[in-house]
Amino acid sequence: MPIYEYYCAPCGAAFELRRPVSAALDVAGCPQGHAAARRVVSAFATVRASGGGGVELGSAGGGCGCGGACACGR
Repeated sequence: MPIYEYYCAPCGAAFELRRPVSAALDVAGCPQGHAAARRVVSAFATVRASGGGGVELGSAGGGCGCGGACACGR
C-alpha cells in the first residue's frame, strides 16, 4: 500500500497516510481533526556515495542524468 503526503490548509499540518491506490485522491482528515486535507505532490531525492568519499545527490524518476531513460535527449 503506497504512502501519500497530505497538507491541511486550515491548520498547516503536513502528514503522511498509507492508503490504497483507489483512495489516493480522496480527501483525508488531518491529525488535528480537520476534514479538508488534500494530497500534495511528493518529491524525494536519492543520495549515493561518490568515489572521492563525498556524497552525491541523485535525481529520482528521470530527468538529466538518467542515462537516456527519459526524453531529456542525453
